[in-house]
Amino acid sequence: MIGLSVAAFHAPTPAMIARISGKRMGMGMSMYMAGGELGRTLGPLVAVAGVSAWGLGGIYRLIAIGWGSSLILLWRFRDVSSNAQRKPAGSIRDALPAMGKFFLPILLIVISRSFIIVSLSTYLPTFLNFEGATLAMAGISLSVLEGAGVAGALLAGTVSDRFGRKPVLLAAFAVSSLLMFAFLQLDQLQGWLMIVTLMLMGFFALSAQPVLLALVQDHMAEHRATGNGLYMSITFLVRSLVLVLIGMAGDAWGLRTTFEISAAISALAVVPILMLPKSEKITLEAAE
Repeated sequence: MIGLSVAAFHAPTPAMIARISGKRMGMGMSMYMAGGELGRTLGPLVAVAGVSAWGLGGIYRLIAIGWGSSLILLWRFRDVSSNAQRKPAGSIRDALPAMGKFFLPILLIVISRSFIIVSLSTYLPTFLNFEGATLAMAGISLSVLEGAGVAGALLAGTVSDRFGRKPVLLAAFAVSSLLMFAFLQLDQLQGWLMIVTLMLMGFFALSAQPVLLALVQDHMAEHRATGNGLYMSITFLVRSLVLVLIGMAGDAWGLRTTFEISAAISALAVVPILMLPKSEKITLEAAE
């Protein structure tokens, strides 16, 4: 039921945000993703506060927050369509040829991005602990990374509205890969220099998602919810597979080598980014 709830929220909401964002779609996606990153930062704190106040058996009281949020969404978005136009969308079958040209490079980008994102968001505290960092520093590192990601997500989409999606994606992937290589070359993985590097990595590595969401909405104007659902499916499936692969590689070669490989694979995203079709929207007329 939780999985269905996640899917029901994440498939249509970017399409609805695109509908109300007008020409500032990147900015809308930035606010959406910044909210998500902030939720991942604050959510555990709220959960811990709930357990501290009521015990594990009383944490169900926090359900009221979710119900309240759902009611607000229902009221505020009750008249918002996920289509770019108010008329019903045409047949998705007619748009399949054009969709293939767009989603093939998107798939390659998601694969490349998943390696650095999974390495940092899942294995970073373990890696730092193995490298000699204190448990406190290893625990703080992920909060620093995610906190910087809020700023990156908030800024990247807005910047892409002005300078274009491709340049922002190229900068995000290239810089985050270089920063990860630099991070691995630090003499001592703790202290202020590590914190600064983690902040920069979080800023650039987590900034690509709102731009990718905006790209999907740009190219799927008549089937925005469907396009976003397909993109989310690709993201969830690829990330699950990469999560296992990185764990296996970490056991076989060590996390340091695995992180270096992940940074290199992330840098390869430059190629499919250049393969992305121009910004014309995938419409039924274009497909024909």
